[in-house]
Amino acid sequence: MASKPTLNADVDVRFSPTGQPLAVRYDGRVWVVTEEPVHWFERDSWWERRRTAPVGAGNIVDIEFWRVQVKISANSALQTFLLRRDPAATHWVLESIR
Repeated sequence: MASKPTLNADVDVRFSPTGQPLAVRYDGRVWVVTEEPVHWFERDSWWERRRTAPVGAGNIVDIEFWRVQVKISANSALQTFLLRRDPAATHWVLESIR
């Protein structure tokens, strides 16, 4: 199944005390994570997009990703959300849905 176009929609993500996503609020609905999520980091080439990094910006090179399988209800179809948090961002972005 092909991915839908990149969404880049801001979402709220609820995490467990151990740091794993439990649910995603998107488009006014709460999607519950039903399977073991996949977590990884990629490097951002910040120097190609921004000429300088603010002093004290912290980590400006690691883009954080979670691939989560979610459902709206027990009877709904399973969806795969790709979540991204850019370096120094305070919010999560829903990059795509499969």
